[in-house]
Amino acid sequence: MMKLAKIAASAFAVASVVLSAGIASAQTTANIPPKGLTGSYIGAGVGAGVTDGGRQNDAATFGGNVQGRYALPNAPVSLRGAVLFGGDSTAIMPMLTYDAPIAKNTNVYFGGGYSFQTDEGKASQLGNQNTPVVTLGVESEVAKNVVIYGDAKWGIDAYKDSNADAISLQTGLGYRF
Repeated sequence: MMKLAKIAASAFAVASVVLSAGIASAQTTANIPPKGLTGSYIGAGVGAGVTDGGRQNDAATFGGNVQGRYALPNAPVSLRGAVLFGGDSTAIMPMLTYDAPIAKNTNVYFGGGYSFQTDEGKASQLGNQNTPVVTLGVESEVAKNVVIYGDAKWGIDAYKDSNADAISLQTGLGYRF
């Protein structure tokens, strides 16, 4: 029950920041909201698990990522997928996010999904067992059809035989289509 309260409080805090940023930017542009990043993309980059579950096969891990976004037409939500590799297991995550435009061709996104480990019990960038995931990130088109992205993923109860959570940080470049 305590874990659920922590999750709810964290989600509320992040949602408040994202929504207030959108309101503030809309007010500074004479009530014309900025047009954020549109379209879909696929990208690759680096990532690092920055937590340790405290037991064998729980070590923080450095590796790579492949991430993608499928923007739903006329909706502020996207379907996303991420693969975090490096270490002894790979984390595969389908996710749904809310995308808030904060500047021209730039979004902040917040959402959740689930992490599936290819080899439970072995270290990955996001713990060592299947787990719910919360993500918070930013994406921006920096040149025609070139997107840079960065995010954090929080795996809840991400380690076997431990109640420890996992945090992973990712960044990369993508091709927008």
